[in-house]
Amino acid sequence: MTAEILEPRRRPTQERSHKKFDHLLLVARELLLEVGFESFTCEEVAHRAGLPIGTLYQFFQNKYVMVCELDRVDAVAVRMELASFAEAIPSLDWLKFLNRLVDHMAKMWVDDPSRRAVWLAVQSTPATRATAAVTERELAAEVAKALAPLTPGTPRERRTIMAEVLVHVVYSMLNFSIRDGQEHSEAVIELKRLVTAYLLSAEHSE
Repeated sequence: MTAEILEPRRRPTQERSHKKFDHLLLVARELLLEVGFESFTCEEVAHRAGLPIGTLYQFFQNKYVMVCELDRVDAVAVRMELASFAEAIPSLDWLKFLNRLVDHMAKMWVDDPSRRAVWLAVQSTPATRATAAVTERELAAEVAKALAPLTPGTPRERRTIMAEVLVHVVYSMLNFSIRDGQEHSEAVIELKRLVTAYLLSAEHSE
């Protein structure tokens, strides 16, 4: 049985609704980071946002839909970084650009620890995991495009799998890098080694 993909009940089309929608997500992010997913409730989000609970339910059916939407928001910022990377290739110095991309993404995770809270939250149920997987695949499609000039001899199907592996590994390692007791800089160095070795291996195996 295929897990349900969680989407907002509706997305705002007017500026006033957009502001409420974005405000609810901002408050939800802050609450999630503060109390964790177990204690996270739609009622508390609405209360802290200063909005009726009915307004929240106009957009979000439950807290699972909210964290999946937060995961989509986080992916948008990653796509922006990836677009900058893609503009710099093909290049003989692509490893330097790759290191810069990883550094930028690592800074995003340090500056905003709610990213890890969101990532952990979407692991909570089959439906949230399935929804997060869709978001990952959409991001991987962008990664596959960026990989094309770096691995011109690689079949498209394999490049797609490579991109999905890279996205999953990078996300996992970045979340690992900011967990309690973990030395962030060392984890980022190891992530660069993993990604670089993987891409070089793919390039030489063509």
